[in-house]
Amino acid sequence: MITQAAPRVAPPARAVRSTWVPFALIALVLLPAVFGSLRLVGLAGGPELMPADPRFTASPVPLVVHIVCALTYAVVGAFQFSAALRRRRPGWHRKAGRIAVVSGLAVALSALWMNQFNPGQPGTGDLTYLFRLAFGMGMLTCLLLGFIAIRGGDITHHRAWMTRAYALALGAGTQVFTQGIGPAVFGTSDLTVDLSLGAGWVINLAVAEYVIRRAARRSPKRAGAVTGKVGS
Repeated sequence: MITQAAPRVAPPARAVRSTWVPFALIALVLLPAVFGSLRLVGLAGGPELMPADPRFTASPVPLVVHIVCALTYAVVGAFQFSAALRRRRPGWHRKAGRIAVVSGLAVALSALWMNQFNPGQPGTGDLTYLFRLAFGMGMLTCLLLGFIAIRGGDITHHRAWMTRAYALALGAGTQVFTQGIGPAVFGTSDLTVDLSLGAGWVINLAVAEYVIRRAARRSPKRAGAVTGKVGS
């Protein structure tokens, strides 16, 4: 008897694309992560690889918490967006999700603390303070709503709120580009820098909303396809 080997089934294109999503997200925050790591080296007593910032010398703890938790949240949170990983290792997804929520809350709270009690960043105005207050509170709210949703078994809203929270956290990555483009096009001023910073968060939120709405449009199609197979 001759047995024919079963043909290999290529993974769906969507699954292949989702494999690269975490690495693309991490790449977006690569420069802020490097700068933050260099800042940690200096704060730990190592060589000053970056110019000292007098805003944090008196009370460096919130900055250390912010950098460490931001690095953790950026990496762990990125792999939460891998659909293949969620399907294959749901237990890991849940455990990593808890780490992401705790680190994300620490990122938001430390950012709000520094925004409220540290001197303002040189070259920025009051608008930057308001942006950081609003988007910091927004990230905190999204994380809490996402946690409440998953506790109630509402996966759709859980994913939506967590997507928004992660988009706000990655604002620093997008701001690398907006802060370079804004002053180059419109000139250097406090207002230009403020608006360039705000643009980073707005762009990320717009992309997050697009992703959320696209997933919502595709869900009924997938449900219809499953219903058709069951009924056939």
